[in-house]
Amino acid sequence: MKIAYFDCQSGISGNMILGALLNAGFPLSYLKTELKKLLVSRYSLLVTNKKTSTYFNVKTKEEKHPRCLKDIIRIIKQSKLSSKIKKKSIQIFENLAEAESIVHGIPINKVHFHEIGAVDAIIDIVGAVIGLEYLGIEEIYSSPINTGSGKVKTTHGLLPVPAPATLEILKGVPIYDSGIKKELTTPTGASIIKTLAKGFGPLPRIKVSTIGIGAGSHDLLEQPNILRVIIGEKEIQAEHDAILQIEANIDDMNPKFYDRAITNIMKAGALDAYITPIRMKKQRNAVQLVALCKPEDKEKVLDSIFTETTSFGIRVFLVEREKLKKQIVKTKYGRIKFGKLGEKIKTMAIEPDDYIRLKNKVPVRKITTPLLSRCRPF
Repeated sequence: MKIAYFDCQSGISGNMILGALLNAGFPLSYLKTELKKLLVSRYSLLVTNKKTSTYFNVKTKEEKHPRCLKDIIRIIKQSKLSSKIKKKSIQIFENLAEAESIVHGIPINKVHFHEIGAVDAIIDIVGAVIGLEYLGIEEIYSSPINTGSGKVKTTHGLLPVPAPATLEILKGVPIYDSGIKKELTTPTGASIIKTLAKGFGPLPRIKVSTIGIGAGSHDLLEQPNILRVIIGEKEIQAEHDAILQIEANIDDMNPKFYDRAITNIMKAGALDAYITPIRMKKQRNAVQLVALCKPEDKEKVLDSIFTETTSFGIRVFLVEREKLKKQIVKTKYGRIKFGKLGEKIKTMAIEPDDYIRLKNKVPVRKITTPLLSRCRPF
């Protein structure tokens, strides 16, 4: 499976994505040909090949009337682009417009894109989707995203970085600020990667074939202002994502309360929670409490741990996770989970709660063996 991993150590924007894809072998001539299928004019493409990177930008001429979301969707739908490119491009624009509607407190159909920004965004978004399809990318992953900090001038005045729309789009995505006083991640770049990426975290196991580097518009003193895209074959066909591992060492809590604590931590959104006996300083017997959760559930899980335990401090790690692709099938015995790696079914299991509720208990092996012999890869 051919995948692309975006290394966003200097943030991400629409023009940086296209610069990286062009640098990775996406032909500029093909991009221009495909963009002619859009009913958009009065723009030109600026592409500069530097020593190790490619800078891409769109030059446009301002027009009188701003475009709203329905205008942009109409432009994309009326084009002669493939249905797959149309669908993904529209989805990115819808996510971008939804974020703008939330931060400005207006209906999504009332969101207007400034004319220059509209054309620029159309080229960046549609061009990125075209480039990924041309390069044969089947799955996209991304590092945590450096947003930058400080202030940025917009048509709405001076706004904090990350801009409100950018921050709204990146809900549920691991982000950070390395201290650089620039807008490193734009709403367009955020919308593209949030919509298309399957997971955010460390680089998956990959046999690298191509590296593309897109240059940003700012010259940074702290580090190169680049976006790297790493392209290659995924080494393992498991699903990849990143979750938070939250830990606390506890030596002064009544053991009778751990069951309640774990129950409530799970209710707060943890994927799992458990305790392990440990030996601490001063020969103290203690436990290590571990909770696993999605990044977007961090605050609720932290609050529950502080409420339910005597811990004064908690460690939080972003950890990589490989998962079997899961499919649940309903049977007369209840729900049965199948786990698939690549094209092969590796395991299967009956949902314990469903099995417990069975009136006439049947040995698990008698249920799973016939199913496993009959099942086909899904």
